[in-house]
Amino acid sequence: MASGTTRPKPRPGLWSGLLLTALLAAGCATPFDARKDAAYHEKAGSMDRPVVRPVRSISSFSDSLMCMDHMLRAAELPTTLIASKQFPDYSGKVPAATKEMVITALSQMSHLSNAFRYVDYEVDIARQDTVQNLTTILLNNNQMQLQRPALYVSGAVAFVDQNVISNNLNAGTSASRLDTGYSRSRNATIIGLEMHLGDFRTRTLIPGMDSANEVIIGSAGQGLDLAGRIGNYGVQFNVGRDYTLGTGGALRTLVDLAMIELVGKWARVPYWQCLMLDQTNPAFQRQMRDWYDASGFIGQIKLIQNSLEHQGYLPKGTGSLPVNNPMFRSALARFQADKGLVVTGVPDFQTYDRALRNFVALGEDGTLQRIGWANSGAAVATAADGTSKAAEWAAADPWAINLQIENPQPANERPAFKQGEQVFLSATVSRSSYLYCYFVGSDGNAMRLTPNALNPNAQVSANQAVRLPDWMSPNPAFILDAGKPGTEAVTCAATRDDASPRLPAAMQVPALTLIQGVRGTEGLLQTFENALDKNDYVTQTIQWKVEPAAASNSARK
Repeated sequence: MASGTTRPKPRPGLWSGLLLTALLAAGCATPFDARKDAAYHEKAGSMDRPVVRPVRSISSFSDSLMCMDHMLRAAELPTTLIASKQFPDYSGKVPAATKEMVITALSQMSHLSNAFRYVDYEVDIARQDTVQNLTTILLNNNQMQLQRPALYVSGAVAFVDQNVISNNLNAGTSASRLDTGYSRSRNATIIGLEMHLGDFRTRTLIPGMDSANEVIIGSAGQGLDLAGRIGNYGVQFNVGRDYTLGTGGALRTLVDLAMIELVGKWARVPYWQCLMLDQTNPAFQRQMRDWYDASGFIGQIKLIQNSLEHQGYLPKGTGSLPVNNPMFRSALARFQADKGLVVTGVPDFQTYDRALRNFVALGEDGTLQRIGWANSGAAVATAADGTSKAAEWAAADPWAINLQIENPQPANERPAFKQGEQVFLSATVSRSSYLYCYFVGSDGNAMRLTPNALNPNAQVSANQAVRLPDWMSPNPAFILDAGKPGTEAVTCAATRDDASPRLPAAMQVPALTLIQGVRGTEGLLQTFENALDKNDYVTQTIQWKVEPAAASNSARK
């Protein structure tokens, strides 16, 4: 055997690594075939969707805005045109559409009262769009009338003080085979918003019509790090949890509060009553969420169904219904539409919150307390103080019509209309219903005003003002003028279901046509009483006097 050097045998692992490297190199040199990934890519259409249902954007003062709407309605405030300026943020830390939030707040205070109409006109060339371009063309050709607003809103995000207070903690240990670390941080930021109300005619800010409020948002985080070694190998483990309160929701809260203050001061109404609601408590939503999670699915459904039954969306004595029952889903959808929620027919947290928020109050210690239901989710008839709550729950949202004359008038008694003077009214219903309104002249003849040929759908949502006639439409279905001297009236009936098939043939004549055989308000009410069950409809009538036109001329002389 000859002597010499011996060639070592190649290791199998080395050959495997070389072979894998060669295959990868060859693969990278070959382009991918997109057709082979077709089954993978076709999933993108379904994966590119949110996994949580959209919800209505609300703030702590959303209920206060609705309260203001009712308050302005009760004050019979005439419709006012209003505009607003852009709201700059000189800090650059709050990238939010503040002007649009102002418009939304004004709209929510005008659903029932028609208190404000926003004049949408943009003069910034960089922001002009199709609507603005068409507006400019029509204005230049005298084909469009732009009404001058009476008021305007101005303001800005005055300041953003970041990390006003900050707290940090870091700690760790080190050993031969184990390293640990722990960190915690907290900080708070203050956002200030200032808003003012101005007279558009003179472009002067009205003294005293101002609002300056601040809100605090914060963030915090915790982290834990573990690192260990086993022989030549190392293991690392990191876990953390963080939260950051968003600036958008905080700014909406400031805008809602500012608009309530400005509108309340300008209209001279006790707006502070709307700011004292328990729902303005910052802990309200979080507490309701805790109760929602603790009650469980069965308890949630029981509470929502009981609330729907007591508020008239479900018949009395309905009992427990499956979640997918058509009657329950229909009632739930109508309730969601009436309360301004996203209509899903699903008993989610937003619906639970809206159904039960009338039964939450501040206790003597300042904490939120439940009134009217037990921990198990079953409705109870007594509160913590032993008082009965059944009647209060049943009357939480009474079914009623609110008819009002919208003509500008003194705060005391409505003066008589002169013959030929236009009459403007509005009707609202507390729950979604089918609405039928009739005009009764001084001679006793009656005719239907709505539904009509231009607005054939009788179904209306809750707390949405139906204008009689629709003075905001360029082509209203009718014009209501004071007729012959005497007493005129409008009677409206709201029904649970479509009442047209159950009314007599005389009542089914076209709108704005005299109804034969029915005389006066009493005849209309008697017709509905004969055709419908007393629990299936509600009515209201409003009357006014008409004086001869000549009487006003002689009075002036």
